[in-house]
Amino acid sequence: MNQMGKPVAVMAGTPVDTRMGADVLNAHHITPLMVPVSADAMDQAIFQVQSPEEKHGTVRRLLLEAMAQGCEKAFIYCNSLSGAVSFPALSEDLGLRIVTPMDVYGCLAKKHNKIAVISANAQALAAQESVMFNANPRIMILSADMLSVVLDIEEELPAEEIIQRNHLDILMRYFEQNGCEALLLGCTHFPYIEEALAACTEIPIINPAEEMVRFLCREE
Repeated sequence: MNQMGKPVAVMAGTPVDTRMGADVLNAHHITPLMVPVSADAMDQAIFQVQSPEEKHGTVRRLLLEAMAQGCEKAFIYCNSLSGAVSFPALSEDLGLRIVTPMDVYGCLAKKHNKIAVISANAQALAAQESVMFNANPRIMILSADMLSVVLDIEEELPAEEIIQRNHLDILMRYFEQNGCEALLLGCTHFPYIEEALAACTEIPIINPAEEMVRFLCREE
């Protein structure tokens, strides 16, 4: 068991990014319980356009199942899912401590004047922009949604091939030429290509996972 004494529910869109989230917690000696919402990335995209009631009901059921297995905290390792469901409402409803990437973005926005964001889809980008603008109304955000990159990562293609197939080197030059101070990995799949992306750009890359772990482990 981890230092918290009980497993932590790791919820994400697909089994692939759920496993990535579990790997993050394992690296910090926290025992994960994997709770994927969808079978694959396309099913996850379909899930996100369901009614708020349907999405809330599905996630609530899965979290209740995790709580029945001893979980008292949840680690939502999925940006698009975090923007598609009201986790603060679920946290209050279930009495469950829930950490999502959205908890990190407000802090990041206060540290930057112009930031680039790449995400899985427009729904996720809208939620991310809302959080960042609320924290820093003067921030400039340049963004791109890239479901094709997520699908390539799900296929476990080599990172360098994914960069080439999706012309990410060109996108990085665009962000550089527009004076972006940092690149936010706005999808929890994207650390898979973080090292290859870093070879394409001088812009600092922000992976919010480590800050999420700090949120998870801090005292109430």
